[in-house]
Amino acid sequence: MRSTTTSSASGSSSSWPRAERRVARRGILLDRDGTLIDVVRDHELGVVVTAFHPDQIRLLPGAIEGLRRLADAGYLLAIATNQPGAAKGQVPWGAIERTNRALVDRLREAGVAIAALAVCPHHPEGGPGGDPALIGPCDCRKPRPGMLTALARDLDLDVAASWMIGDAPSDVAAARAAGMRAGLVMDGRRCELCPLRGEAVLPCPDRAAPRLDLLAAEILAEPRG
Repeated sequence: MRSTTTSSASGSSSSWPRAERRVARRGILLDRDGTLIDVVRDHELGVVVTAFHPDQIRLLPGAIEGLRRLADAGYLLAIATNQPGAAKGQVPWGAIERTNRALVDRLREAGVAIAALAVCPHHPEGGPGGDPALIGPCDCRKPRPGMLTALARDLDLDVAASWMIGDAPSDVAAARAAGMRAGLVMDGRRCELCPLRGEAVLPCPDRAAPRLDLLAAEILAEPRG
């Protein structure tokens, strides 16, 4: 796991700014691509890639509204994202770092505070020109729970009362492994990004909706235990 402000060979997480340490807060951990921001479509090449430059950040409909509702309800917000571009030789780590910072800044300007952002830069196989230090197995790449458990520890979260929200089965599986509840952002109209495509066995989320604001409404409608 890596971040902008602190890093190591195995990775790290960081805060913008560092949240006050409180005991047993409820948290919402969010995936980045397909959950908060849209992917980048190259229509000439017919490929879909993740944003790797601040100019490519396009917040998805309902993202800001959903984040505001969750924050107003007392949830601490953080981001947990797999970003293997440097391991695959597709994009330098610095570009990933700049894009993440730009996203956090954009959200802050919209009145949404992100307490921390954790990144897994690893990939099991890597790719041509990839950083050898980032190639191989790790504990932080979703569906493994390493990023989630580290964020929960650093932010003093009540794990059982916290959620992982993403757009893929790996996000749901990571939530389950970390002992958190799972929310899935799934828009059936975005066929090229369907999180169910090619999956034989799917972990079942606690709640699912096509947009983050609609998913937030479902989460907040649940009775508190």
